[in-house]
Amino acid sequence: MNDPNNIIVTSASDLCKMAADYASELVEHLMAREESLVLAESCTAGLVSDHMARIPGASSVLWGSFVSYTVDAKAKMLGIPPELVEKHGAVSIPVVIAMAEAALRVSSASWSCSICGIAGPNGDGSDKPIGSLCIALAYKNSGHLSSESFSYLVREGNMIPSRNDIRLAAVSLVCKHILKKIIMDEK
Repeated sequence: MNDPNNIIVTSASDLCKMAADYASELVEHLMAREESLVLAESCTAGLVSDHMARIPGASSVLWGSFVSYTVDAKAKMLGIPPELVEKHGAVSIPVVIAMAEAALRVSSASWSCSICGIAGPNGDGSDKPIGSLCIALAYKNSGHLSSESFSYLVREGNMIPSRNDIRLAAVSLVCKHILKKIIMDEK
């Protein structure tokens, strides 16, 4: 796992544009490769798939999205053991890796990405701060399942951004990480 990276939020309009731009570029790259993506979204509640679906042609690359907002939904939709969430917390690298791998296994997609986070205004009862995000990618590598994970802390200077800004930052980060991996895979 990477150490948490601080993401500095500038303005809501910048975040909207950044999320839209990354989503558009992601759809274009997936279309060019004739590949698809499945998402397992928690704190974004379908916002990543919404941004992708706004792009013409997205239906050829967006397999679907599991909006697994609660521990119960994660268990029933993706088979995530509640014990894993109890041990590590809902916003944790082990949980997002399990979500990404489960979504990839049940879909026919080429790539999978999952996200969990604490968007606020209240925390989740753990010591994790508002603005904490965990992201995982899963993909097949020479026939074997591989995954990567990342963690972030979203901030606006020294302040906690709004719930919506944290969620938009999450959309940008998800699309950015998938894009980065796809572009690296192309080389």
